[in-house]
Amino acid sequence: MKRSLAVLAVVILCATAACGKKEAAKPPAAPVGSAAATAPEGAAKPVPAQLPDVVARVNGEDVTRAELEMAVRSLEQRAQSPVPPDQRDAVYRQVLDRIIGFHLLSQEARSRKVVAAPWDVDQQLGELKKQFPNEAAFNQMLQARGVSVDQLRKETEDTLAVNQMLRTEIEPQVKVLDADIKTFFDQNKPRFHQQESVRASHILIRAEQTADLATKTKAKAQADDLLNQLRKGANFADLARKFSQDPGSAQNGGDLGFFNRGQMVPPFDQAAFALKPGQMSGVVETPFGYHIIQAHEAKPGRDVGFDEAKDQIRTYLATQQREQKSQVLVDQLKAKGKISIVL
Repeated sequence: MKRSLAVLAVVILCATAACGKKEAAKPPAAPVGSAAATAPEGAAKPVPAQLPDVVARVNGEDVTRAELEMAVRSLEQRAQSPVPPDQRDAVYRQVLDRIIGFHLLSQEARSRKVVAAPWDVDQQLGELKKQFPNEAAFNQMLQARGVSVDQLRKETEDTLAVNQMLRTEIEPQVKVLDADIKTFFDQNKPRFHQQESVRASHILIRAEQTADLATKTKAKAQADDLLNQLRKGANFADLARKFSQDPGSAQNGGDLGFFNRGQMVPPFDQAAFALKPGQMSGVVETPFGYHIIQAHEAKPGRDVGFDEAKDQIRTYLATQQREQKSQVLVDQLKAKGKISIVL
C-alpha cells in the first residue's frame, strides 16, 4: 500500500502517540463521519479529473498518481464516506501535502541513517496480515493495489524509521501539565457528553459506488445468500470471518466495537441504531457495498466526568503537541528542500 493516509496519519500527526478508539470522551473537534472533515478551509486550486502519472517531486523523488489515489481511498475508508465532489480539490491537495511531508521525513531519516529493526518490521507486517481472514485475501489486497510483498516491506521499513526518528526528535519536548488538562476540561465540557452508541458486527460484500451493474448485482446476490443462511441459523461470526470483505473487522467475526450515532455513513447508521441488541438487519446498501448488521449492545448518551476523561485529555493534548512539533520539522525540511507540485 503506497504510503497510505493511514500510515501518514500515524507518522505525521500521531508520531509516537497510541492512536485508538476513545469511548469516554472525544476532545478532537473534527467530526468522524465525513471525509469533508479533513478538508482545509477556503477554495483550493482545481485538481484535474485525470491525474498525471507524477503529481509532485520531492528533492528529485517522484510522488506518483497511484500513491495519491491510494491515500485518498484510505481516507475514504477511514471516514466511511466518499470524498464529496465539492471538497475534492481541497481534500486531494491536503492529502498530497501530507504525502510530501512523509517523503521529506523519510528522506531525513535516511540522511540520519535511522533504520528500522527487522523484527519490528516483521511484527508490523504480521499485524497487518491479521486484518485479513487468510493469506489469499491478503495477497488479493496487494494485487489489487499493485504492490508486491517486497514493496510493502520497504514501505513499512520507511514508516518505522520515520516514527523512530520522530520519537528521538520530538518526544523529549512533549510535556502536558495537570493544570492544562483541567483547563481543557473546564473550557470544553460540551465535548465530554458521550453520545448514544451501539456495538455491532457486520458482514460486508464490497461493491463500490462506481461499480458496474453486473458487479453490484453479483455482490447483492451473495449478500442475500448469506442473509438466508443466517436466518436459517448459521453463525454470524463464522460467516463474517469467512466471507466479509472488510479487512478491519472480518478477523473479529465482523465486530466493529462501539460507535456513536452519526459516525457511520447514513444508511449503515440508521440500520444499526434501529436494531435492538440481538437483532439482525436485512441487506443494507451503502457506498461501499452490501452489509448485514447484527447489534450486540447499546449505550445511552451521558456526561463524562473529569476523573474519567483526564487520561484521554492528556493523550489528546500530547498528540496535539506532537502534531505541532512534527509540522515544524516538516516545514523546516520544506524550506530547505526542492519541491515541485505538478497538479
